[in-house]
Amino acid sequence: MVVKKGKLLIFSAPSGSGKTTLVQYIMKQLDSLEFSISATSRSSRKNEIDGKDYYFLTPEEFKAKINRDEFVEWEEVYKDRYYGSLKSEVERIRTNGKHVVFDVDVVGGVNIKKMYKDDALGIFVMPPSIEVLKDRLFSRGTDSINDIQTRIDKAEYELTFSNRFDEIVINDDLEVAKEKALKLVIDFINKND
Repeated sequence: MVVKKGKLLIFSAPSGSGKTTLVQYIMKQLDSLEFSISATSRSSRKNEIDGKDYYFLTPEEFKAKINRDEFVEWEEVYKDRYYGSLKSEVERIRTNGKHVVFDVDVVGGVNIKKMYKDDALGIFVMPPSIEVLKDRLFSRGTDSINDIQTRIDKAEYELTFSNRFDEIVINDDLEVAKEKALKLVIDFINKND
């Protein structure tokens, strides 16, 4: 019996938009999904586990993997702070017949969509406004004021990418956003089956 390769579900958004919350919700609803753990060169935050939350690499280790073409997508988000999705992770999940879920920055999301085309659904999670986004980042309490300002500046730029995704989910009301995102995922998985 041939196992049908899984599809790809890409969730991208500016930091603090709620994409991780939406991804976690959808993952709990559907057994056919498996999360693609990203690699990063940043240090782990409190309670983050290597191999579960991210694959934590040094900037040198990350650059070596780039040179060996081991990423589906990668980006230097800030100076020496890399994020990327490993090809081996994506193929492992797809070959097992599961659907790959990505929680990636917008440039990474666009690049994955470009590579996998109709096998991938790109969902852009949009905050209701930049002010709401700023409030969310402050309330998380995980970043310095300088880091938050850097994230806000980047968010304004990232919002210009929203039209390059298949769908947009505005995360104004979390429960409504959860249901919309779940419906989009289910409809995509069931399409052409």
